[in-house]
Amino acid sequence: MPTAIRIIGIDPGLRRTGWGVIELAGNLLTFVAAGSVTSDADDDLARRLVSLHVGLTDIMGRFAPAEAAVEQTFVNRDASATLKLGQARGIAMLVPAQAGLKVAEYAPNAVKKAVVGAGHAEKDQIRMMVKVLLPRATFDSHDAADALAIAITHAHHRGSLVSRIAAATT
Repeated sequence: MPTAIRIIGIDPGLRRTGWGVIELAGNLLTFVAAGSVTSDADDDLARRLVSLHVGLTDIMGRFAPAEAAVEQTFVNRDASATLKLGQARGIAMLVPAQAGLKVAEYAPNAVKKAVVGAGHAEKDQIRMMVKVLLPRATFDSHDAADALAIAITHAHHRGSLVSRIAAATT
């Protein structure tokens, strides 16, 4: 039986950052846990970022993943919202990096295509396919389901990433 690799997927958001942990053993995906880290909308931006950092650091300590994946930020018409999302995404990348993990990044359309088969899938389609791929999965929000989808995407793409990293270090 192949050794299981524990992967955390993170869906960054300032209000709610979703996280999902899976294990990959050969081609078998197993659900470990999922949830959301939240920040108080009444706090100032710095305190909200601290809340996300503390929450994700706790998750990293509890589940000890070996690999991490984060969704890339898409740019929308509201520059202020995009900037705040970028800051939350920075925390989502910083926490696993502080734990010594390399952090893979995936575009939203790549995640949708890997999980649903179409790059423009709806949130409900993602939730449904996450439940098909991980029948024991439970999640408290779309953000947690998206985080599991990000982890699944990484599980599907990690072989090519591991090969590229190995080639770069030799």
